[in-house]
Formats: sequence, structure tokens, C-alpha cells
Amino acid sequence: MPQTRETPRYFKAPVFAVAPMIDWTDRHCRFFHRQLSSRALLYTEMVVADAIIHGPREKLLSFNDAEHPVALQLGGSDPGKLVEAVRIASDYDYDEINLNVGCPSDRVQSGTFGACLMQTPEVVEACVSAMKKVATVPVTVKCRIGVDDQEPAEVLPDFLARMIGAGADAIWIHARKAWLKGLSPKENREIPPLDYELVYRMKRENPSVFLGINGGISDLDQAVEHLSVMDGVMLGRASYHNATLLTEVDQRIYGAAAVPVDWDHVRDVMIGYAERVVASGGRLNHVTRHMVGLFQGYAGARRYRQILSSEATKPGVSPELIAEAFAAVDIAGGPKTQGAPSSTSAAAE
Repeated sequence: MPQTRETPRYFKAPVFAVAPMIDWTDRHCRFFHRQLSSRALLYTEMVVADAIIHGPREKLLSFNDAEHPVALQLGGSDPGKLVEAVRIASDYDYDEINLNVGCPSDRVQSGTFGACLMQTPEVVEACVSAMKKVATVPVTVKCRIGVDDQEPAEVLPDFLARMIGAGADAIWIHARKAWLKGLSPKENREIPPLDYELVYRMKRENPSVFLGINGGISDLDQAVEHLSVMDGVMLGRASYHNATLLTEVDQRIYGAAAVPVDWDHVRDVMIGYAERVVASGGRLNHVTRHMVGLFQGYAGARRYRQILSSEATKPGVSPELIAEAFAAVDIAGGPKTQGAPSSTSAAAE
């Protein structure tokens, strides 16, 4: 039997998480988000089990220790391959392993994982059970309330019962159905109606199980409201496009003392981090593209975005460009308007 680590404190409600988003929540994004909140639970992009087994493991799985608590999200539907991926990942000290049963994109469906697995709950049950037998950290699931013509009120209770029976330590529920054909991932985040009440009912019927909610949550006021019922709340695009809201998570969600943000420290840490990335062969915009959503509503934010989104892509530019971007913002003046998420589309939460 594997040596099992004590269940992390973040499974003791309430929990705030930044959703896993393909092509977005990479290691540079997570390092940046950690500078804004010391307590938020961060997720990797979905990593396919086959890629971990056969691909560049170090590139796919390594991360900065500062990112903890951080969860690895896996994609797959073969219990044997997922078990091997979990074993390999155990050397990288993640705090949690999460199975993706929620992404509706075509490229995910073609691998027979993601949201399409809602149609075969027995497969997911077998996967979770197998993963639990070898994992040294909690195993969790992120799902939808149903797909296509399924009736969520019928399929979701059975799905959750199977996950609980298989030993899942937590279940995150995106409160929308996913349409596997005819809707893009972006449309799947917006067109199927939200059914928060169904997710709330699942929590009332499973009071001893950690259940978190995801989908359509745009600010911390809404997050706090959901946490009056749910154990956890997960934001994706809102956290990315309006990253400043993460600076309030430790206080508003976890009850930490209110402390002014040391923006000079954030700036200097990110400059130092970017210097290390560039020195190791990366590009400055690999880091700065994740920082563009900071300072929504502040005077000077437009210039800040211009510097980080256009000038950071120029050959040979120094990480000191980050200091120039910060200097463009009237940080002391605070936000003038309520920051709103950008219209830029994100990968499915």
C-alpha cells in the first residue's frame, strides 16, 4: 500500500480554487497567481496520461515549490494508464490529483476523456478506484451536471454516488451541461443554462462529502454567496482576466488579516522570475501574457496591458519591462471602476 499523506488543509471548507484551463494555467501563470494569494488552490492545465507516460515528463510535470497548494489535472479514460501516470506524478509532490470529466472540446473528446465520460460513469468509477489505490495524495474529480440529452437531475446523483463509492476525496461540479456536438468550448461555457440549485441539492444530500461549485462565477461576492452552501468555489476566466481579485481571497475566503498588497514586492518577484525563465531559454512573454489581467479598473491599466501584451514580445526585451508596466499604473489611486473579465475566450473551465 502506498504511504498516504495527510489530507491537505485546503479540503477543510471553505476552499477557493483557480480552475484548470488548457493553454492558460501553466507553471508561469500559477507562479504569478501565487504572488497574489497564498491560500488559493491552483490547478495545472489538463495533462493527458499518455503524454506523461510517453512524453517529456519533466517539462509536463515540474513546477516551482512556491505554487503549493497545487493540483495536477489528468485526462484519460484507461485505468491502467491513469495509474501509471499517477505513479509517475508522485515523484513531483503535487497536493492533489484531479480527473477531468468536464472539458467538452473536440480534441479532448477524440481521446475519449473529458465531458464525454459523463456518458459512461462506470468507466470513471473504475478510473477513480484504480487511481486511489496508488495515489499518495487526494484524488478528486471535476465534472459537468450532464451532457447532451441527459437529464441532470437523474444522472448527476448517480454519478456522484459512483465517485463517492470509488473513494473520490472531493468533487468539483461545473453547474452546466455540456453539448458534445454543435457548441464550441466557449459556447459550452455560456449557452447551456446554469443550474446552481441542482448542485446545492447535491451538497444537501451529501453533507459529509467535499463538493465544490464552478461555472459562471465572476467575482468574490458571488463566491462568498456560493460558499454559504458549498464547500468550495472555483473561478476560471474571472481569476485570469481580473487577477487583482485574487489579492482579496486570503482575507475574504480564508479569514486572514487584511494586509495591503506590497505591489513593489510583486513586481520585483515577477521580474526575478522572468529573468530565470529567459535565462533558461524561455521568452519574456511566456510570463507576462499571464499578467495582463492585473489592475482592471485602475488608471493607467490600458498602458500596462499594451506594454505587457505587445512590447514584451519584441526580441531581446529585458524583464525590466515589467517595472515599466507597473510604473504606468496609478496603483495608489486604486481601481476607479469595477474590473470586468476580458472578452477574450478561455479554454473550458
